[in-house]
This record gives sequence, C-alpha cells and structure tokens, in this order.
Amino acid sequence: MNKEIQSIISRMETVTSGEPWFGRAVFSIMDEVGAANAFEKPTGAPHSLIELLYHMITWADFTLKRLEKDNINDLIAAEELDWRKIDPKQHSWKKGLKEFKSIHKKITTLLKKKEDAFLNEIVDYRKYNYRFLLNGMIEHNIYHLGQIAYLNKMLS
Repeated sequence: MNKEIQSIISRMETVTSGEPWFGRAVFSIMDEVGAANAFEKPTGAPHSLIELLYHMITWADFTLKRLEKDNINDLIAAEELDWRKIDPKQHSWKKGLKEFKSIHKKITTLLKKKEDAFLNEIVDYRKYNYRFLLNGMIEHNIYHLGQIAYLNKMLS
C-alpha cells in the first residue's frame, strides 16, 4: 500500500504544476522568468534568480540521489554545488529549469514504485526519514518560489 506516498506525489505535483492553495505553481512562475533578468541581482538582494534556481536544483537532486541510493553523489557532492558560482557559459535559466523539471519527474517515477513503509527509513547522511526529506523538499520549493516571484517582479 502506498497511500501516503501517493499523497506526497500529489502534493509535489500540485505545488510544482497544479493549482496550489498559496497561489501559482512553481513551474508556472518559473516559466515566466526572462533569460535577461535571470542573472541580475537587485541592490541589496543576496541572490539572483539563476542562483536561486541552481540552489533549488542542488537540493532536489540531493533528494533524487538519496531515493536512488547513489553513493557517488553524496552529501559532500551536494554541499559543494550549493550556492555554486554561476557561469553564464555553463548555466542558463532555460537549461536549469529543464533540469529542475526533469529531477522532479524522476522523483515522482521512483516514488510510484515505493511502499509507505519506505517513508520511515532513515536518509543516508541525515538523521531523519524520507517522509521528512520529501516534505522538506516541497517546502523548500515553496520558500524559494516566493523569492523568485518577488525578484522577478522587481526586475520586470
């Protein structure tokens, strides 16, 4: 039985591409970010839109790698990429958004194969379980979406 996992998948999909209670979905707002604005950092802003996107990618990918039980891409690998230096030759909004969406699709695909008991297992490199990790990733997306929406509005 995977009733709770189905609930997590539903919440993740609602937040990323559905009609969440808090307003517009993550992908909907991110799809509106112009490539020209992505690298701008308004005075006093700690991060640009592209820095926020790649930060979100890092932790979504950390979640994916934990679900895959990937021993190569561990916590150290994620921490090295967190708040990485953005290189316009290597990083773009379009490329990053495509990767972010792809990671979420892979997470959903993996979760559909799991039973609810899996949610109680402890995540490698952490002291919490997969339930906490997955719900945390969803909350992380919502948190940074607010920053992205605000910055994008300021820059438009």
